[in-house]
Amino acid sequence: MIVSTYHDSVNALQPLAAREGTCAPSPFDRAEWYALLAETGLTPLVAIASDGEDGAALALTRENGRIAPLRNWYSFTWRQLAPPGERGDRLLVEIARQLKSKGHRVTLAPVPQEDGSAGRLARAFRAAGWRVEVTRCDVNHVLHVRGRSFAQYWAGRPGRIRNTLKRKGRKVETRILCHFDAEAWSHYERIYAASWKPREDHPAMLRDFARAEGAAGRLRFGMAWHQGTPVAAQCWTVEGGTAFIHKLAHLESHRHLSAGTTLTAALFEHVIDRDGVAVVDFGSGDQPYKADWMEEIRPRYQIDCLDMGHVRGWIDLARLAARRLAAPDVPELAPAPPAG
Repeated sequence: MIVSTYHDSVNALQPLAAREGTCAPSPFDRAEWYALLAETGLTPLVAIASDGEDGAALALTRENGRIAPLRNWYSFTWRQLAPPGERGDRLLVEIARQLKSKGHRVTLAPVPQEDGSAGRLARAFRAAGWRVEVTRCDVNHVLHVRGRSFAQYWAGRPGRIRNTLKRKGRKVETRILCHFDAEAWSHYERIYAASWKPREDHPAMLRDFARAEGAAGRLRFGMAWHQGTPVAAQCWTVEGGTAFIHKLAHLESHRHLSAGTTLTAALFEHVIDRDGVAVVDFGSGDQPYKADWMEEIRPRYQIDCLDMGHVRGWIDLARLAARRLAAPDVPELAPAPPAG
């Protein structure tokens, strides 16, 4: 027998994570991450299904008249929290079935497919009777190291950035911290505020995340100085063989130094040669500069689930159809790559 419950607190995810006893695939799948999100003012709608032995959950909230993922722009991805295999699939179907009592539309994004999450969620909601529309909504630039040293990786970078580092690398000093340093973080906040980046939505959340990652030994915080002035800073984390690039910024007033390039190279060298990561993840977004550093692009998907027993489901379906007509070249859901 499967029992479904709803919770307005992310604390409900803690026993589930403990029962699964496995490492989260990314920082954005941990109960601690959802707790940070809740502290920003988001109201959780945590849907859990349990058969007495296993449990599955979708960490959700309400947004713009629909049910949506519990996330913000710091989250690279969002996915289900469920054990693998048929038992986990059954739990997800039951969650999807019960969600009809909470709203006429569920929109899930950005969901990865390299681990099969997008396809798995789409199947679960279809099996529960929802009309499901899947579209590509974003991309993720990623590097698979494949056993290379940093020197081998660097030899394959575009000549433009290799020449930049050769000409300007000595104009700044770099340092990489594996622990949280309050003064260094204050420097980062000042650099970010004076950079080309948009204003931070929740800087306190990011600071708390960096502090926790530093305490856990996962933080890789890089900073570059020019003549004693901090001019560039980057926040990375490392876990499970992956380096995640969370934030980077440099002073526009010192752009001529190319401190960002020098610092990025130093961090790549650190995570490849010292941490021995297999993957470097540059988050979401298709900014052109990411292609200089990364070698592959992975899609991110939006999964719109509509209850066609509700008149608003038909209205939203018509809107989705119109949007597809306006962008007919949006690719369909790709199959997950084979394991290994």
